[in-house]
Amino acid sequence: MLLTYIIIALIAAFGHSEDFLGTTLLSRPLVLGPLVGLALGDITQGAIIGGTLELIFMGNIKVGAAIPPDVISGGVLGTAFAIISGKGAAIALAIAVPVSILAEMLLSALFVFRSVLNKSFNRYAEDGDYKKIQYLHIVSGLLKPLLMGLVVFLALQLGAGAMKTFLNMVPNWVQSGLQVAGNMLPALGFALLMNLMFNRAVAPYFFLGFILAAYLKLPIIAIGGLGVVIAFIVTQNIPTQTSDDEDAGENIVETKSTPRLTKGDIRGLFLRSLALEANFNFETWQNTGFAFAIIPALKKFYATKQGMANALKRHLQFFNTSPYGSTLIIGITAAMEEQNSRDYEFDEESINSVKLGLMGPLAGVFDSLFWGTFKVIAAGVGTSLAIKGNLLGPVLFMIIFNVPHLLLRYQLTFVGYNTGTKFLQNLAKNNVMDKLTKGAAILGLMVVGAMPATLMSITTPLAIGAARSGVTLQGILDQVVPSIIPLGLTFLVYYFVKKGARVIYLLLGLLALGFIGSIIHLFA
Repeated sequence: MLLTYIIIALIAAFGHSEDFLGTTLLSRPLVLGPLVGLALGDITQGAIIGGTLELIFMGNIKVGAAIPPDVISGGVLGTAFAIISGKGAAIALAIAVPVSILAEMLLSALFVFRSVLNKSFNRYAEDGDYKKIQYLHIVSGLLKPLLMGLVVFLALQLGAGAMKTFLNMVPNWVQSGLQVAGNMLPALGFALLMNLMFNRAVAPYFFLGFILAAYLKLPIIAIGGLGVVIAFIVTQNIPTQTSDDEDAGENIVETKSTPRLTKGDIRGLFLRSLALEANFNFETWQNTGFAFAIIPALKKFYATKQGMANALKRHLQFFNTSPYGSTLIIGITAAMEEQNSRDYEFDEESINSVKLGLMGPLAGVFDSLFWGTFKVIAAGVGTSLAIKGNLLGPVLFMIIFNVPHLLLRYQLTFVGYNTGTKFLQNLAKNNVMDKLTKGAAILGLMVVGAMPATLMSITTPLAIGAARSGVTLQGILDQVVPSIIPLGLTFLVYYFVKKGARVIYLLLGLLALGFIGSIIHLFA
C-alpha cells in the first residue's frame, strides 16, 4: 500500500498546485475524487464520493480575503478512507469535514510564514534582481503542495482510526475560536486597501458601498455596476486640455505609437498570470504573483538596473483581485510601464493608482461571475452525473467552467494592453488618466466599502437582560447599523495601519482577538 499512499499524496499535492494553474478548480472534490478512486482501483466509487463531497462543499470557495476550510486535503483523505474502509460517503464526510478545518489551520500558518519572505523580495527589488524574485516566488509557492502532500501521506500511514481519534481530541471551543479568528482576518486586507485608496475626496463612496450592501443587501456585482455608472458621471466633469495642449499631445503620440510587446510577449503575460496566487500571503496577498507575471515586460522596457529596481518595487506593493480578471490589470499596467519607460514626464504614481482602483471592482465582478455563475452551473451538471458514477461529470465540470474562464482571461490580456496603449497615446489631449484614476478610485472604494458587510461574518451573542427575553445586542445593532462589527473592526485595523503598526502584529492581534472573543462569548 505504500506506493498507493504515495500516489494519493501526490494527488493532494496536485490539487494544492492549482495556485500555479490559474485557479482552474482542479482542486475540487469532484475532480480529485475520481483520481483517488483510480489509485485505489475503484474509480466509479471515487466519482460518486467526489460528487457527494462536492455537493456538501459547493459553497466552500475562496472569495476576496476569506480563507475557507481546505477541501483538498479533507476531500482526498475522506475519499481514500471511505474506499479503503468500504463504508462509502458517510465515512468520507465524517473525515473530510474535520480534516478540512485542521488543514485550514496549517494553511493559515503557512500564509503567515510567507509574510516573512517579503523582506527578501523587497531586498531583491532594491537590487533590481528580478531573477531571484522569480525564483523565490516559485519556491515559496511549492511549499504549499509539498506540505499538504506530506500531511496527507502521514494521515494515510496513521490510518482512519488514528486520524479520527486525534481530531476528536481537539475541543469544539478551540475549533470555534479559530473559526471566529479566521473570519476576522479579512479586516486586515480591507484596511490595507483603504490605506492606499482612502482620502477625503472619495471617502463618501466607501460608505455608499457599505450602505448598499448592509442595508439594501445588494450583491457586489450590482454595486460594482452602479459604481461604473457613478464613476462615468463624475468623471465627465473633468475638463479636457486646451487646443494648444491637444496639439502637443498629438505630437507626442506620433513619436510613441509603436508598441514594444509582441503577441508572443502578451501571451507570456497571460501564462504567467496563472501563477498569480502561488505565493499568496496575509501581508501583501498577490503582489509577488503580479510582479512575476509582468517581469518579462519590464525586461523589455527597462535596460538599466535602477529602472528595473523602481518598477519591481512598484509591483511588490499590496495587490489582491480576482485571478479571473487579473490579466486586464496586467495588460493595462504593461502599457503604462511602456509609456513610463519612454516619457520622462510620466507620473509613475499613476501606475499603482490605476492598479489599486481597478483591483477592487474587478474582484467583485469576476468573483461573482465565475464563483456565483459558471461554477454553480458547472457543479450542478457535474455532480448530477458523478453521484451516479458517470465519469462524464468531472469532465463536463472542468469544461463548463474553464473554457469561458481561460478564453476570457486570455483575451483580457490583449484588451488591457491594447486599450492601455491607445489610451495612453491620447493622454495629453483628453485627460483620460485623471478620469481613469478618479473613476477607478470611486469604483474601488465602493466595492471595498461593501466587502465588510458581505465577506466578514462577525457577530456578538451577548444578550440584553434575561436570556429568555430574546433581546440580543446583535439584534439591536442590526436594526441600527447592520454589519457594524465588521465595519468597526475594519476601521480599527485601518487606524493602526495609519499609525504605522507592523502588519504581522495586526495579523496576530486579530487572531488573538477572535480566539479570545469566542472563548468569552463576545464574538461568534
